[in-house]
Amino acid sequence: MEIKQNILDAVNEWLTPTFDNETHVAIKELLTTSPAELEESFYKNLEFGTGGMRGVMGVGNNRINKYTLGKSTQGLSNYMRQVFPNKDLKVAIAFDCRHNSKSLAKLVADVFSANGISVYLFSDLRPTPELSFAVRHLGCQAGIVLTASHNPPEYNGYKVYWEDGGQIVPPEDEGIIATIENLNYNEIKFTANESLIHYIDTEVDKAFIKSSIENASFNTSAEAKENLKIVFTSLHGTSITLVPDVLDQAGYTNVHIVPEQAVPNGDFPTVKSPNPEEPEALAMATALAEKTNSDIVIGTDPDCDRLGVAVRNNEGEMTLLNGNQTMILMTAFLLEQWKKKDKINGKQFVGSTIVSTPMMMELATSYGVECKIGLTGFKWIAKMIKDFPELEFIGGGEESFGFMVGDAVRDKDAVAATLLICEMAAQAKAKGSTVYKELLKLYVDNGFYKEHLVSLTKKGMDGLQEISQMMIDMRENPLKEINGQRVVMLEDYQSSTAKNLLDDEVTTLDIPKSNVLIYYMEDGSKICARPSGTEPKIKFYISVNTELEDVEDFKEVENILDNKIKNIIAAMQLS
Repeated sequence: MEIKQNILDAVNEWLTPTFDNETHVAIKELLTTSPAELEESFYKNLEFGTGGMRGVMGVGNNRINKYTLGKSTQGLSNYMRQVFPNKDLKVAIAFDCRHNSKSLAKLVADVFSANGISVYLFSDLRPTPELSFAVRHLGCQAGIVLTASHNPPEYNGYKVYWEDGGQIVPPEDEGIIATIENLNYNEIKFTANESLIHYIDTEVDKAFIKSSIENASFNTSAEAKENLKIVFTSLHGTSITLVPDVLDQAGYTNVHIVPEQAVPNGDFPTVKSPNPEEPEALAMATALAEKTNSDIVIGTDPDCDRLGVAVRNNEGEMTLLNGNQTMILMTAFLLEQWKKKDKINGKQFVGSTIVSTPMMMELATSYGVECKIGLTGFKWIAKMIKDFPELEFIGGGEESFGFMVGDAVRDKDAVAATLLICEMAAQAKAKGSTVYKELLKLYVDNGFYKEHLVSLTKKGMDGLQEISQMMIDMRENPLKEINGQRVVMLEDYQSSTAKNLLDDEVTTLDIPKSNVLIYYMEDGSKICARPSGTEPKIKFYISVNTELEDVEDFKEVENILDNKIKNIIAAMQLS
């Protein structure tokens, strides 16, 4: 195949003496044996996007490697010098179980130290939420975690946190990106100043565990804790380093850990995808739950920021809850605990995102608490905490199986969330209820909201163009009717406008720009279209709702909502 000139130009740059011999050999191998892969590796720069970068490991400017990470770290170092002048700079670094994560973390530490920045580096893998905690605990100006969350084994990534412990948001992200883009690869300082690299472990672990237990414990009796039977799986990831200790120290001793998945392994050998959103990922855990007659199954993704929860339904069968359901359950439990302690006085809030269930608004209103809504991603919820210091943050989450308890960690945190859902389950069991029954009660009290995610994968350059065209078509030729229901409102977060399609009135959205479209129908249904910022996918978030008069009607009403979702998918040709 003929290789385009812009790709050849990029390849030739990487064949200069700035890059090491190992890189040269790998590029020449691709030139000879796999020109298509070479094109994928060099056709664009790997984007520094949602809080950092994520991509396939390999050579090239569209891959995760020592040079792309080195350039980002050099740019970040330069930017920190600009915004924190005359300050002794400190950075915390953590990494997950993925291939090369440990060596890449050390490389990043080397570059920071070469720029005179003190580095606090975990000597072994740790959960991502502990890195967020460590940034504030150690008084750092920034933090880095090497992870690609639940992506396939060939991926790795680089997430950047700021001094508040949250992922970078405007204006820091634009400033960092501009600084990185103005750099040449030959400006990267790779030679470490080892005296500035400090290894951290036990002291931060103890503080993080203590904080997690304090934030997610709510006067559950010792008997209730002992009676709750838990199955936990780390899905070969980092949570095995801390979650069992947190549960044990909090008093939960009846815990069964899936042994086949307890050893960290970047190949994730027992699962197709290490994503607790997928029922298959928790298959071994649910099988163990049946064997041990356990009440609840909890699984975390490789970097331990997301959690999947399965509980027994009214028929006694293990059922995987979706992210919206776990978010509603945990938020309702937190609100009730705050209410019991008479801590709600109108100066509190919970957080959610534009693609998550609207039920969060209903729930917050019922407790007299504000619900703030941000763009997709926990960095926006963390920003709410920073932007509204006069308000107390109770908790918050989003549909993608993430939750944040209080403000000690400024990112989704499966460590504290695991303990929180166990607190709820233990208290429910102690009063003769279950997590599932508590969810149905919430539907009766607040309306029955049901959500469904359709995720379409479109890989490579052609896929990127196809996703782009889909968004253009939906933006320029908006649907007027879906499944027999009129579209009454179209929110376009790229243009920051909300258009009423019934009277053509346009209002401004007071939220940062993002490539997201939301259709609202006259029956209260909501459809959100959003290209993923970290994967080659376009996602459609569908939410439908109706009243649930009695828990006895649940199955019948759920079937009605399921059929409505199926009809929307068919009408929009998303299957």
